[in-house]
Amino acid sequence: MTDHIVSRLRALEVETPSWGYGDSGTRFATFTQAGRPRTVLERIDDAAEVHRLTGTAPAVALHFPWDAVDDLSALRAHAQALGLRIGAVNPNLFQDPDYKLGSITNPDVRIRDKAVAHLLECVGIARELGSSAQSLWFADGTSYAGQDDLRGRRARMLDCLARVYEALPAEQELLLEYKPYEPAFYATDLADWGSALLACQRLGERAKVLVDLGHHLPGANVEQIVAILAQEGRLGGFHFNNRKYGDDDLIVGSTNPWELFGIFVELGDDLPRLTIDQSHNVERKVEAMVLSVVNLQEAYAKALLVDREALAAAQAAGDVLGGHEVLLDAFGTDVRPRCASARAALGAAEDPVAAFRSGDWQERAIAQRGEDVAVAGGWGR
Repeated sequence: MTDHIVSRLRALEVETPSWGYGDSGTRFATFTQAGRPRTVLERIDDAAEVHRLTGTAPAVALHFPWDAVDDLSALRAHAQALGLRIGAVNPNLFQDPDYKLGSITNPDVRIRDKAVAHLLECVGIARELGSSAQSLWFADGTSYAGQDDLRGRRARMLDCLARVYEALPAEQELLLEYKPYEPAFYATDLADWGSALLACQRLGERAKVLVDLGHHLPGANVEQIVAILAQEGRLGGFHFNNRKYGDDDLIVGSTNPWELFGIFVELGDDLPRLTIDQSHNVERKVEAMVLSVVNLQEAYAKALLVDREALAAAQAAGDVLGGHEVLLDAFGTDVRPRCASARAALGAAEDPVAAFRSGDWQERAIAQRGEDVAVAGGWGR
């Protein structure tokens, strides 16, 4: 059993996000750190360090225009030289002032066409970078009743998405993310997994739902959502993070490790795209990303320990606590030695966090990139 688990752990792959290595903050302030990456190439350098330490992060997701460069082939070559590939491409349709009232749902056809043009641009970018997915999240929504026609907004959204889906090359899929609120507070145009699923079913087989762990109302059973989407063949992937109240984007597994374990239990042998999406406001970026990858490895290892036969038998017999205890046994197991063995077999660090802390990456980054830390600012700074 141990060899099987170590073998499966060695095959685990996680995408880390370029935006997770740069400056971040809250609605009140943006906090900068000494040695922070100044360019997308340096963000990829940081991602390569996370992969070196963990052995499980061979892809980096990019965000455009944040990661825009003049030479996409050079960007791709830089990643490949570091042993990485480009993961999902994430278009940005939430910062341009034109999108104040929405992007692909905006009442103004000129703004909708502008949004679609950016989405199609990202399809071309992904083709040049060797990416196999468009990862779409829209801030579109309304903050007041009567602000806009809800049915009209949905019709505009589906029309724009259909134009993008039609242009997708065969090697790319469309991942559609949902969120119940923020920045819109009355109605988000893609508010939940059901609305995202319906849109994907309208678009075609290569349109799938992306689950962000922070994009649910309190009390939502994310494991059940995962089970439904997987059963329908429409689970496209995850944005892993953790939450206490809202879309907190905390370190993966930091507040609700049981939920993370439960998700992997539901996934079983069929793992979709696994991407980290977190915002490190006060912690060191690379170290925090390493810890998130480690937490994913451990949650996956625990899920692999579940005695599926005993679980099925307890469920068939109506043994309520028996089934629960099967999961508790796996969740309570110390899987760190197995994870360390898997990492060692991959040539990575047995204890990645300790290796980062004892290494000189942070000092070298500061020496190369500078110590300058800007004064923390609020929105727009």
